[in-house]
Amino acid sequence: MTQLPHGARRWVAALALASATLAGCSALGPALMPVDTGLKLVGQPQSAVAATFGKPTDVYRLDDGTTRWFYSKQPLGEYSYAADFDRDGKLTNFRQMLTTTELYKAKVNVWTKKDVLEHFGAPREPIEYYPRLKQEAWSYRFLHEDQWYSMFNFMFDDAGVLRQTLITPDPLRDRPDPR
Repeated sequence: MTQLPHGARRWVAALALASATLAGCSALGPALMPVDTGLKLVGQPQSAVAATFGKPTDVYRLDDGTTRWFYSKQPLGEYSYAADFDRDGKLTNFRQMLTTTELYKAKVNVWTKKDVLEHFGAPREPIEYYPRLKQEAWSYRFLHEDQWYSMFNFMFDDAGVLRQTLITPDPLRDRPDPR
């Protein structure tokens, strides 16, 4: 084995440490840290979740008697965390809802605005109405496939039924290179 000069050994050690640190960051990702914290609270009362995460942005009482709290990072963030509580107010699950897998659960021609609200929280982007289509659009920022800054758009008819979903580039992040 070849001996490196003292200065080169420090440089190689620093490079190895930086690489390991970056690899650890990309494996965890920013969306997982609150989820990990929330999952450690499973079984705890609502007061423990509120003490950890603060006041929720949305609260929904679901038809089965359970409750869902949202901690939305919208309109500029790509995350919305859901804290699910059983009928006794104990945390049963904590997860990031604005993922490709979760968003694809939306059922066209079945879901209503209520279903979207209860599953993803209230939209924080301005709601738009397209008179020629006779459809209202709710938009949520998310990372499509955990990589691409995108918008997930829910299109509702005048009766409030989900008729279409669309994924479009996030206009705030999809800008030409200024060079």
